[in-house]
Amino acid sequence: MTEQLYLKDCYLREFDATIISADGREIELDRTAFYAASGGQPDDTGILSCNNEDYVVGSVRKDKGRIIHHVDRDGLKAGDKVHGQVDWTRRYIHMRYHTASHVLSGVIFKETGAEITGNQIAADKTRIDFDLENFDREKIKGYEQKANQILAENHPVVIKYLPREEAVKIPSVTKLAKGLPEIIRDIRIVSVEGFEQEACGGTHLKNTGEADQIEIIGAENKGKSNRRIYFRLREQDD
Repeated sequence: MTEQLYLKDCYLREFDATIISADGREIELDRTAFYAASGGQPDDTGILSCNNEDYVVGSVRKDKGRIIHHVDRDGLKAGDKVHGQVDWTRRYIHMRYHTASHVLSGVIFKETGAEITGNQIAADKTRIDFDLENFDREKIKGYEQKANQILAENHPVVIKYLPREEAVKIPSVTKLAKGLPEIIRDIRIVSVEGFEQEACGGTHLKNTGEADQIEIIGAENKGKSNRRIYFRLREQDD
């Protein structure tokens, strides 16, 4: 199984690894800093270098427990030593959006009790889906303001692992943790210190202040109690 380096160090941009299998342009490494698309967060892209040749990593996916890097051409083979470089611009914007989405989701939950049912991160905006029967659009601006207050307070964002039995006792973690396969005994917890914590396998900032501010740009009713909010990151000089 590939060691997922980003789970412990989201800021890791370069790494060395060995190819454990190669099927044409589909490459599996013994360790990687490339994030594989999952949980609403897009995959990383970048470069794998070997013997003074660069291979462009165009996508990374999970396939039956394996992490597959798709490169732009043939030439790599099992046993090759490679140097990986993550496209940091792409990774960092996803980290900023992901941490901001945790904060906004936390605000919505605290204000309404609504469970978050999904999210989709992109480089220009993110959407959050949540389960709420009575959707008061007039309160949306208030959610934005409260989220921005939390972001501006520079809360540390800490990643830790808890034994499954301990993690499921945390209200915000219980539902997701119980849905994980029983083989996973230690649960990765992302904590916005002093605000909220939840189980998450994505990449995050070290501090909420790095996200700058958000702007909610849309809201939709997607069904009986399925609501959707879109937001974008608003740079301080916007």
